[in-house]
Amino acid sequence: MNTFLKRILILLSIIALSLFLYSIFVENIFEKRLSPKDTVEFKLNDLKMKVFYNRPYKKGREIFGALVPFNEVWRTGANEATTFETNQPLAVNGTSLPAGKYTLWTVPRDTMWTVIFNSKQYSWGVNSEMKPMWDPNYDVVDIEVPVKKLHAPVEQFTIAFDNSTDSLALTMAWDHVKIAVPLNR
Repeated sequence: MNTFLKRILILLSIIALSLFLYSIFVENIFEKRLSPKDTVEFKLNDLKMKVFYNRPYKKGREIFGALVPFNEVWRTGANEATTFETNQPLAVNGTSLPAGKYTLWTVPRDTMWTVIFNSKQYSWGVNSEMKPMWDPNYDVVDIEVPVKKLHAPVEQFTIAFDNSTDSLALTMAWDHVKIAVPLNR
């Protein structure tokens, strides 16, 4: 076998071994995640927004007030901290949010939620005691939004942009609950 083919074979072996070790020690890239990662994007003229989050499933569990406690800060999804990015300043329910990247935190309650845009970037959503890594000293905007009760349950936590009624909103829905955060330029 010539030298070039030997080098290619060695390189491919190193790549395969690296993927195998990454899969074992970091994240099993071949196994389906329990809360898959997702990215939602919105573009309108020169406005660009993006949300990265992890989408847990209901799986027959009681969600709000149980799995996700009322009156406590929630990482708004699972695993990594949820992030919200905008390339232009926005008015979030009348409060100014500068262009940039934020982590998104919520405080669910039965009839009203607090939605928090935080300027600190966190590598994960919770610490080793399963407490949110959120630091309130970095809060840029926090607003109250009403809860809309849904007739049919949403099985998988879903974040979306809704521009269907001539007003833009960031929506979050799971179980029998939906909230909408008004966004304006």
